[in-house]
Amino acid sequence: MSTDTSSVESADAQRSWRYLMGAGLLITLLGLIAIAAPFVTGVAVSVLLGALLVVGALGHAVNAVSVGGVAGTAWQVALAVVYAVAGISLLANPVLGLTTVTILLIAYFAVEGVIQIAMGARARSEPNWLWYVASGAVSLALAVLLWAGFPSTAAWAVGLLTGVHLLSTGLLLVYVGYVGRRSGVASGGEAMGGEPRSG
Repeated sequence: MSTDTSSVESADAQRSWRYLMGAGLLITLLGLIAIAAPFVTGVAVSVLLGALLVVGALGHAVNAVSVGGVAGTAWQVALAVVYAVAGISLLANPVLGLTTVTILLIAYFAVEGVIQIAMGARARSEPNWLWYVASGAVSLALAVLLWAGFPSTAAWAVGLLTGVHLLSTGLLLVYVGYVGRRSGVASGGEAMGGEPRSG
């Protein structure tokens, strides 16, 4: 009975690391394609964001009908209008939307950099405080570089950073799947070696 259970667990483990490695390879490939064509990727991200905003507008419109009270309904209607206008604008002109997304990206890097540097400065008694400061400095440097080259950076920044993120995520999944495969093979070998021999 225990042999059957271990064999089922082994089969499940093999499936899981195969799925992880397969998904990792696919995401890695998408990341490489995104890095090779950052403008197309950026426009695709802009269109996807617009579609998500339109879906969000529909969700707020449904909530406006179901929520109780005049104030709650008014807030939901206002949010639905804002989401719809932003989403339709991105879908109608994704290149212009790409410029807006780049501005938001610059603001994100700037705020993240300031927060991380402040966290590092406050945690100077901890041994890893310099890592916070270094990470914040890199974020601030990215914000400055993107802003200095704006609006030309809008053509590649979002797509390139999306590709780098996909590439790193894919490689991480491949590594996790590889480690899972190695540990599964090792544990399977130990289990076979530990079985008592008859005769």
